Amino acid sequence: MFRVDEIVQATKGLLIQGRLTDEITAISTDSRKLKPLEAFLVLRGKNFDGHDFIAESVKARVSCIIVENKPKFLLPADLAVIKVKDTTLALGDIARFQRQKIDFPVIAVTGSNGKTTAKEMIAWVLSADARVLKNEGTKNNQIGLPQTLIQLSEKDSYAVVEIGTNHFGEVDYLAKIARPNIGVITNIGPSHLEFLKDLKGVAKEKTALLDNLAKPAIALLNADDKSLQGLIKAQAKGRKIFSYGINKKSDFCASGIKIKNAKIEFKVNSKFNFELLTPGDYNIYNALAAIAVGRLLGLSYAQLRARLAVFKFPKGRLNLIEAKGLRYIDDTYNSNPLSLNAALTALGAMNCRGRKILIMGDMLELGKQKELLHRQIAWSITNTCDLLIAVGRLAWITASAARNNGWQAKQIFCCANASQARDLLFKKISPKADDLILVKGSRSMKMEEVLGT
Repeated sequence: MFRVDEIVQATKGLLIQGRLTDEITAISTDSRKLKPLEAFLVLRGKNFDGHDFIAESVKARVSCIIVENKPKFLLPADLAVIKVKDTTLALGDIARFQRQKIDFPVIAVTGSNGKTTAKEMIAWVLSADARVLKNEGTKNNQIGLPQTLIQLSEKDSYAVVEIGTNHFGEVDYLAKIARPNIGVITNIGPSHLEFLKDLKGVAKEKTALLDNLAKPAIALLNADDKSLQGLIKAQAKGRKIFSYGINKKSDFCASGIKIKNAKIEFKVNSKFNFELLTPGDYNIYNALAAIAVGRLLGLSYAQLRARLAVFKFPKGRLNLIEAKGLRYIDDTYNSNPLSLNAALTALGAMNCRGRKILIMGDMLELGKQKELLHRQIAWSITNTCDLLIAVGRLAWITASAARNNGWQAKQIFCCANASQARDLLFKKISPKADDLILVKGSRSMKMEEVLGT
């Protein structure tokens, strides 16, 4: 619940008409879902302008509209109209204002890989007996994160948010809005190199989260990530750092790892047993982040073990599925060299009496290193898989490198899109029930179409 004067204060906007004391039940940016007494915040996009839907918002009986340009037609006299310089920034300003009103813990997660799964795991363990606000799906950008935080209320006990980026400055901007008490960085990898340039650029962008922590200012870092190890040793003033990992000594350390097809067992700090319903051992890192947050917030190891044992992984993130008598590993949400290597490791660890088949789409946003990184991944593929379907021009570079690594032409198939890949799979390769098929590619490659979803 907001009042018009609070929106004016938060955005430093100008009230053109209406009353400062009027109440607003919620802030909405979608003209199709508006409800009476809500505020319609008008956004501009590449292909749309929310100002074109102000008439629809009036019909929906909203109590306020937040605009960049004053409407050219007559509005109801009792409708509050607030003019701001930039409505996208105004959305962030309102979210920051709402965040400042609450005093329960806010946890933020960023990183090159695993941040959505880690966020979901953290929210899942905390929600056993408490109400938790979280980003829905991957709404982690300058629109999605503020939309989440605007929903904060006294009924919540925790907020768990994911912070994404593909340009310099985005993590800093979003972290200044969220002001998390606990900040988690899952890893630093070669993602979004088109704009972040190299690993140092990725590290600089992701670690901006730590500069914006609110008290008690706790950082949770992956001890096995080389780019984060220096930060763990630094223990900067005013910030408490905890670590988690497998290969390095850490505050929350996994050992005794056993992989049994689609299930993983491990111990934390040598004595607490855990299990996960996933074929990917890299998800141990995500689980450790959730365990660490849970312990810091007072949950017992027994509570955490019980919750994680039944955690369902988000769609498109290494889900083992069966369709029409075939087994697939659905890792179609996105792809970069680090996550593809992790998926290949999971594939390699799984029992399979037949062939291991990779359907690989382009890895995008890799900048000048895109061709090199697509060639380098071929080594992991040829040492794990029996067949490759390469989808897209960059994946074709991987296919060529696989041939240079000793694969025969009959092991490699190339096509332009996911639909063609599906046709190749069924018309040329003819998979059997004993085969195992890994499907992976960057989001815009739409690799889920191979699975018929």
